[in-house]
Amino acid sequence: MEFTGRLTDDAQVKTTKKDKKVVTFSVAINDQYKPKNGEAQKLVTYINCSYWLSTTVAKQLQKGSIVSVYGHIYLNQYKTQDGEQYANIACHANSIKILSKGKDGSAQQVATTTDAPTGGTNDDLPF
Repeated sequence: MEFTGRLTDDAQVKTTKKDKKVVTFSVAINDQYKPKNGEAQKLVTYINCSYWLSTTVAKQLQKGSIVSVYGHIYLNQYKTQDGEQYANIACHANSIKILSKGKDGSAQQVATTTDAPTGGTNDDLPF
């Protein structure tokens, strides 16, 4: 699945118990709709992302940047020690495109792609 949104904070590089490094970041997707006979409603969806392929992209993923992420979406459910159940939407990212930078306020298009999935060549098409 591919989605586009704005980073809620700078990306972080974390190390797992098995010494693997992962880049973690959260993306906010803003949406708006107007129900019949009602006022416009704003809806924000947050997706927690993890990127395992390279840590070099973390420096470029700054709060406020607009990114397009391609990856596997799943529901992360967990229970606290108090027995309360929670869930959030998460993504294992395969590709990240930075569409605009955040902190410095520049609106330039950066089109940085990291390990994008390959779709084959035109020779693979049956027509």
